[in-house]
Amino acid sequence: MTTIVRVPEELSAQVPAEQRGPGRARDDVRLLVSRGSRVTHHAFRELPGLLRAGDLLVVNTSPTLAAAVDGRIGDAPVVVHFSTRGDDGRWAVELREPDGRGTTRARAGTRAGTEVRLPDGVRVVVEEPVGGRNPLGGPEPVGGPGVRLWWGRVEGGAVPGLLRGHGRPIRYSYTTRDQPLSAYQTLFSLPSPDGAGSAEMPSAGRPFTERVVAELVRRGVGFARITLHTGVASAEAHEPPYPEWFTVPEASARAINAVAAGGGRVIAVGTTAVRAVESAVGADGAVRACQGWTDLVVTPERGVRVVDGLLTGLHEPEASHLLMLRAVAGRAAVDRAYEEALRGLYLWHEFGDVHLLLGEETPR
Repeated sequence: MTTIVRVPEELSAQVPAEQRGPGRARDDVRLLVSRGSRVTHHAFRELPGLLRAGDLLVVNTSPTLAAAVDGRIGDAPVVVHFSTRGDDGRWAVELREPDGRGTTRARAGTRAGTEVRLPDGVRVVVEEPVGGRNPLGGPEPVGGPGVRLWWGRVEGGAVPGLLRGHGRPIRYSYTTRDQPLSAYQTLFSLPSPDGAGSAEMPSAGRPFTERVVAELVRRGVGFARITLHTGVASAEAHEPPYPEWFTVPEASARAINAVAAGGGRVIAVGTTAVRAVESAVGADGAVRACQGWTDLVVTPERGVRVVDGLLTGLHEPEASHLLMLRAVAGRAAVDRAYEEALRGLYLWHEFGDVHLLLGEETPR
């Protein structure tokens, strides 16, 4: 996918920025900026001076859920990651084996009919693979190690209450310890009335602090809210994202269209914001208020129709998100930026540094 073979272990952000030393804050991360193939290095607090009046930042308001719950299959411990709630009330779930350092190992041998016992008498009965196919390719599965996400029927209780009482944020072994749920909420997170949210943090919004937002507003940069509830990521398969629930409100659609018409730049904060906005674009190129499931995968072949720039974290070498980055800025720009990120010892993952891709300056 890129010239990166793997991310060196020492470049994984192990703790949030505010825990790396006295007086540190969330905005104490680095900012790599790509303008075409030109790369510059900044502190995140410099973001307001790198944008211009009339730009619009599209932010994701989805709250992060405490989506990991300990359970048992027979006598064996297991961790259930609650990913996405379907329209039929079932949940897409991922079963992982606990290892004491974050639940990084997918459980092998799960099949339809597998029952997981959870706290408070709640049970999850695995029924069928999400999408009805092996995400790694091959024949239609009846179960087995190639299936990562399953639709599960929840019995004996409601998932929102279970997560509030017994859940914890999903974490992986490159972090040093569990963090409170508050560490996984962004400044833009808003509670959902129905208890829905993201299994994993929309992390591009994490470095924003009130002082950064205030300075952006003072300089004439606007904000538009969307919601996209992210499912669990894959540490093994690097498959394209599954369908996710999104909402683009009427006010946000109007703001995006107005900025685009006026020559400003629409800059998505996170790949989730790109997916939501680009899913709401009509045949005429205008964004319309809408909500529902999106299975859109943004690739260089598909391109982007509304988004002019992207603020995002640094992604794994085989992550499908890199296709989206190329759609925004081109392959040469992405490869060049990642070479600089490795050379400059930038930090990866949800508590790491961030990357602003603006593409070449071209007239509208």
